[in-house]
Amino acid sequence: MRAALLYSAAGSLLLSALTAAPDAEERGVAELRGTAVAAARAKAAGVDFGPCPDAQDLPGSMQCGTVTVPLDYARPDGRQIELAVSRARATHKDPRGSERKVRRQGALVFNPGGPGASGLYFPLTGLLPEWKRIAAAYDLVGYAPRGVGRSAPLSCQDPQEFHKGPTQAPTHPSESYKRERIARAKAYARGCAERAGSALRHYHSLNNARDLDVLRAALGEERLTFMGSSYGTYFGALYATLFPAHVRRMVFDSVVDPAPEQIWYRNNLDQSAAFEGRWADFRKWIARHHDVYGLGSTAREVQRSYERARARLAVKPAGGTVGPGQLQGAFLQAGYYDDQWPHRARALSAYLKGDPKPLIEQAGPLPEAAAEAENTRAVYLAVECNDAPWPTDWKVWDRDNTRLARVAPFETWDNVWTNLPCAYWRGPRQRPLDVGAGPGELPPTLILAAERDAATPYDGALELHGRLAGSVLVTERDAGAHGLAGGPNACVNGHMEAYLLQGRLPGRRTDCAPHAEPKPHTPRHAAPGAPGAGRLPR
Repeated sequence: MRAALLYSAAGSLLLSALTAAPDAEERGVAELRGTAVAAARAKAAGVDFGPCPDAQDLPGSMQCGTVTVPLDYARPDGRQIELAVSRARATHKDPRGSERKVRRQGALVFNPGGPGASGLYFPLTGLLPEWKRIAAAYDLVGYAPRGVGRSAPLSCQDPQEFHKGPTQAPTHPSESYKRERIARAKAYARGCAERAGSALRHYHSLNNARDLDVLRAALGEERLTFMGSSYGTYFGALYATLFPAHVRRMVFDSVVDPAPEQIWYRNNLDQSAAFEGRWADFRKWIARHHDVYGLGSTAREVQRSYERARARLAVKPAGGTVGPGQLQGAFLQAGYYDDQWPHRARALSAYLKGDPKPLIEQAGPLPEAAAEAENTRAVYLAVECNDAPWPTDWKVWDRDNTRLARVAPFETWDNVWTNLPCAYWRGPRQRPLDVGAGPGELPPTLILAAERDAATPYDGALELHGRLAGSVLVTERDAGAHGLAGGPNACVNGHMEAYLLQGRLPGRRTDCAPHAEPKPHTPRHAAPGAPGAGRLPR
């Protein structure tokens, strides 16, 4: 059942707790008021854009600034934090070369997912051919959500300890290995609580949605045009539920299942199951190119080649840093993005033929990126652990994932170790909102989804489509790349452009044929942190 509606200056809002406890209701009302107060202040202050901190490495068209938001929306006059924001102004240039000036339509705000990913480099997408028409009409705006990068950053342990290798990655772990990982999960959860203190409880998806409304106001936008990818679709859906009157247009790209019972434990189980199918797709592709890679002419033979590499790395890590865990991590990324398939297959082939250099380059830890990687994981866990109740009994995790690993061994246990700190998390948990909007409550929205996406399985797109009246679902059939916007599918991009530039949508359910499979040694490239680019989504 949907929660009762309240109204305030911020528009139509839902209580942030689904429980009927009086203190929760009081806090919900306070958060409504606090969001309105923070948005009004931000509108008055605006964003003082200027050179970016790393301007020497960036085009001059990109500018940076900050937006101030309350740490706790129930106390808008309490502690404040700053969110880092970036922008490239609308170019007004017609990409077709005519002298006609393109009309500006406002700001397009983007979030790439995670939780824990930064969108600060999003404005650079305007330099890519696929984005020039959108960049002509919109200011492209990215930002680092709370906890990420320079936005009140979170950290839960020494980054050098977090990012060291080599590591093992057993698909059927022993009891002693499980005990070791339980101890590490407890230590990480404890580190988060000790380093962040009482502030830790305020890093969650509902506050990310509220921050988005404050950012909207600071940009001077009466209504928000937003694109969220992966996890960005979840708090984008929360925004649409909390602030429907503040929505102009929204694109949900590669959708997290927003059903309250799915957030987040069951979504991760479904993700592990889906990655098994995507890993099979990758192995079949490698088998079709046996003449190039020599890893086997069937998916089963490719699996044996992969297992042979795992066994060899367990005994002697490549370069002293790449063990089975690093191998699995590299090939997991290929499950997100098929443009990585040629690189990964080449590295595996070279390693088995005696040349470990490509594998070390692709899978080895990067010491210079350790702090960023640890920050990403800290925010990921803070948000997901705070967002919802998780099983606190290890027996539940062990039972569910032992069963799943029998049919989906590729990703299951690695996903457990990533999320297990949530079993031992300190502090209160949110109750997930019942996301949705009835007829006439929300402007039409656009949902993009690939049928075989593993990171955000397709059922999530169907769920959100059913919950947002007036939404349109565009499906890339028989494809599984994660993050479709601005990618290689012209059909998908055409629907996105028509919606963002003209407000025009296709039929309620529309299919696109799959994009072409990658060719050996010819991967597609994209700007870092951009839709369709290699990044760490959900």
